[in-house]
Amino acid sequence: MGQALYAVQPPDATDYWVRMVKCQDACPVHTDACGYVTAIAEGRYEDAFRIARATNPFVSICGRVCGAPCELNCRRGAVDSPVTIRALKRFVNEMYGPETGDYTLYKEACDRRMLPPGSGNQLPIAVVGAGVSGLTVAHDLAQIGYKVTVFEAHSEPGGMLTVGVPIFRLPRDVVRHEIQAILSLGVELRCNMRLGRDFTISSLRKQGYRAIFLGIGLPKGRKLPIPGSDHPAVYDGLEFLRSFNEGKPLPLGRKIVVIGGGNVAYDVARSAIRPFEAFESREEQVAEMERGEKTAYDVARSALRMSGDKSVAVVCLEKRHEMPADVREIEEGEEEGIRLYNGWGPQQVVIEKGKIKALRVMKCLRVFDEDGKFNPQFDPHTVEDIEADTVLFAIGQSSDLSFLSPEDGVETARGLIKVNPETYQTTAPDVFACGDIAHGPKLFIHAIASAQIAARSMHDFLTGSRTDVVVRKKWTPASYTMVTGWHQLPRQETRALDSELRSTSLAVTEINFTRQEAETQASRCLRCNINTVFDTSICIACHGCVDICPKSLIRLVGLGALAEDPAGLALVSEKFGVDENTLRQFSRQELDQLGAFMMKDESTCIRCALCASRCPTHAITMQRFEHYRECVRIPTPNTALLQPVGAT
Repeated sequence: MGQALYAVQPPDATDYWVRMVKCQDACPVHTDACGYVTAIAEGRYEDAFRIARATNPFVSICGRVCGAPCELNCRRGAVDSPVTIRALKRFVNEMYGPETGDYTLYKEACDRRMLPPGSGNQLPIAVVGAGVSGLTVAHDLAQIGYKVTVFEAHSEPGGMLTVGVPIFRLPRDVVRHEIQAILSLGVELRCNMRLGRDFTISSLRKQGYRAIFLGIGLPKGRKLPIPGSDHPAVYDGLEFLRSFNEGKPLPLGRKIVVIGGGNVAYDVARSAIRPFEAFESREEQVAEMERGEKTAYDVARSALRMSGDKSVAVVCLEKRHEMPADVREIEEGEEEGIRLYNGWGPQQVVIEKGKIKALRVMKCLRVFDEDGKFNPQFDPHTVEDIEADTVLFAIGQSSDLSFLSPEDGVETARGLIKVNPETYQTTAPDVFACGDIAHGPKLFIHAIASAQIAARSMHDFLTGSRTDVVVRKKWTPASYTMVTGWHQLPRQETRALDSELRSTSLAVTEINFTRQEAETQASRCLRCNINTVFDTSICIACHGCVDICPKSLIRLVGLGALAEDPAGLALVSEKFGVDENTLRQFSRQELDQLGAFMMKDESTCIRCALCASRCPTHAITMQRFEHYRECVRIPTPNTALLQPVGAT
């Protein structure tokens, strides 16, 4: 047999249909994006919020700043462009989310099937860090009866939500409301309590906390050890963002250079270009912006005059297409006046008479080597100086584990806390950790997902049982109706404030969809939970479905072509009861004479249902595949191994 022509996957394979709903499968917390997008298209906004909220305690946050792996995997992207899933989530959040000030629906919509089964019996739990991971653990454990106390080092909870995300991307009232919704579940919050200064792991144990969760993140930025990087006007980008978001920005010059090519670098750069001093307070500025367009432009012009010849540049090793920053971040940064220096590596902060004069950079020929490893190569003959008086590093984050002591029993590795990757339990049995401090910098949604696992593991540890997650599935008949011209609708991004307003204000840059825009964009969804299901027992091989398919995705394929793929050969062997070695002795033509298989390429199917409507025997039907995840408890006798350290 020759080279395989088809990659074969039988539709009855394990989790095949689960993986077909790519947006939900790609989401770390498995939010039913297809469900809430469809609900928006049909005008069922409250239902949409309930679906979006079900598995995500930070639904409003993710509607604004999530990295949206659902969109990256959206099947519509294989046809033209992905559905604007994240923006659609924000659309319903503003109607029904915690930011409305009413937390009733937030509480009702939580999918309790994803909470660990059983009761916490008011056992005391300590959560260190009121960021995304810590508050997710608190959210889950409080609802099943644990007495959760959250300790936060700063005066306000939120972690990177308040420290690392600029206020013009994520309004602080949204953050505060979503956190308050979690606290309203019965969680106690203690701010200005720093681990290692005000309390220790040992002291928490002595106070009777039966399990401890560390959600401390990576609070420190990194600098390159290049000459001049220790100058007072060279800042850590995270330090700058923290000060900026607290309303106390660090003193900057007029020529600012930001080093880094990711979203954090653009958060730093776009914050640095804004003339904070133009307004007495953020609240006053936002109020001015909301009074009307004319006032907004007057405010912008006033701020622009104050900014003078201020300039901000971003320098990074990567070429434009290699940059990890979102395309929208780069484009909006350019519109706001940020200059981009692609393919340059910082070599020295040039200092004259005690002041920064420039950042010296060298041409970067490549960032990664032949094995795909980070190994920059430079051209020493191509060097330039970028004029600067302030330099900001935004090249990564690092931990602060100075609070740990040997008696804690918590081991570290490569600057992170060592954990069991399946349970997030540390080397100390009663201590758990997840989020960035355990697996390194990732998206907020990854921190949420890992925290949900950690909460289940803490419950298992304290109850001497094991919680497994199972997928429940069922099929139901479906009608498939779409709006006229849905397959031709282009992706529309949310609008942004005028670039002059953006660069001279702290107002939120992204403008929410209108109802018409939201419903139109939601109607682009291919509804991948509705599928064409084939009953080959009544198929008469008339080729009607093959002829009518607008994407030419359906083929009647002879067994010879199918058997050229190992999976196809195994399938033929199973269906016909013939040994694979025997089948290999047949020629392709001989196999074709034995029969054929109906094959469909699912990758770009637009779910138009024309094949089902054309089939004269109803061998093809449209059916809805519904599935959800549920936590189930599996008792284990190994309770002696699950006792907290120091338990009696």
